[in-house]
Amino acid sequence: MSFATFGDFLAMGHHGLYVWTAYGICLAVLALNVAAPMVARRRYLQDEARRLRRENNQ
Repeated sequence: MSFATFGDFLAMGHHGLYVWTAYGICLAVLALNVAAPMVARRRYLQDEARRLRRENNQ
């Protein structure tokens, strides 16, 4: 499929809203799949550090 203009490319034959929304949702899910474990790891390490400090102070 070829497009005459960039506007035609974005419109995707009047299916552009669906196509670009699908790409956006896919990108958001991929970003979440990368970010969530990083946040969970940081939270886990902070909790463990807090627990170790609490145990050493007793």
